[in-house]
Amino acid sequence: MMRAARFDAATRSLTVRDVPVPEPGPGEVLVRVMACGICLSDVHLLDGTLPAPLPEVTPGHEAAGVIERVGPGVPPHWQPGQRAVLFAGRVCGECPACAGGQFEQCTDTEIMGFNYDGAWAEFVVVPYVALAAFGDDLPFEQAAILADAVATPYAGLTERAGLRVGQSVGLWGIGGLGVHAVQIARLVGAAPIIALDPLPAARERALALGADHALDPAADDIPGTIRELTGGLDLAVDLVGANTVLAQAARCLGGGGRLLMIGVSMEPIALGPAVMFGMAGHSLLGHLGYRKRHLDELITLVRTGRLDVSGSISEVLPLEDVARGVEQLASKKGNPIRLVIRP
Repeated sequence: MMRAARFDAATRSLTVRDVPVPEPGPGEVLVRVMACGICLSDVHLLDGTLPAPLPEVTPGHEAAGVIERVGPGVPPHWQPGQRAVLFAGRVCGECPACAGGQFEQCTDTEIMGFNYDGAWAEFVVVPYVALAAFGDDLPFEQAAILADAVATPYAGLTERAGLRVGQSVGLWGIGGLGVHAVQIARLVGAAPIIALDPLPAARERALALGADHALDPAADDIPGTIRELTGGLDLAVDLVGANTVLAQAARCLGGGGRLLMIGVSMEPIALGPAVMFGMAGHSLLGHLGYRKRHLDELITLVRTGRLDVSGSISEVLPLEDVARGVEQLASKKGNPIRLVIRP
């Protein structure tokens, strides 16, 4: 048996209790969880903002740990005792893309902690292809948050939106995703970087991490201010998941600018007069998650000192306190970047 946090979708209750240790099947590994982040999407699952795919599930999709046992058919490259970050999803194996061997184009990707049991537990089972190895020089807590808080904005900015050297970028929401978006924008050479957040502490944090300007989105005439600073943004990024943010960000774009949605929301999208969006040649880009290679790239960037996420761990909590961590993130008490569970 093991301890795990179980979410009941009918009652919206989260309880830590004893459950059987899962068995790895063919092509799977059992991982002893050493650290797992609490993400705002976990909060939205628990509060009902996001739909629950299963009646009961163990949440948690930002995990790192040690291989405990391998199932049949796992290549000998993977052995018990190895440290690994866990890619936070798996392909469905049944859609036309998967059937044709184009697994990275899967149209029904399953997300750990939503569509199958996640890592708010002492052990978790994942496909061996989800493993990204790292060495003793990277702490488990830092490794764990790479698997969403860092990888999602990294993939969104560098690949989906194609942010390039010298392009201007506006980042709305300097929380768990936005903090890393600032660092990634700086890493790729974007200029200027403008961070927007209603919290003074978040704006100060953005400047400390490399933003050129930090603005309160509630201030008067934000589009005018940004146009004075940039002439109009090349890229505007919603890291919150709110239509008000998207609408304001769209008004800050320059000609041919891109609007990237990273924050998760069930809200309908309304961006103002369509003729203005079309005449300016703007693009609206949806984005979710990342690819496995992004996780491998980030491990290299952190291990070589190109990217520093050591300041992103706001607090480490025992598994029994996971509900407190969820409430703390939801209320923004203490303005946390990432809260991490250590089972």
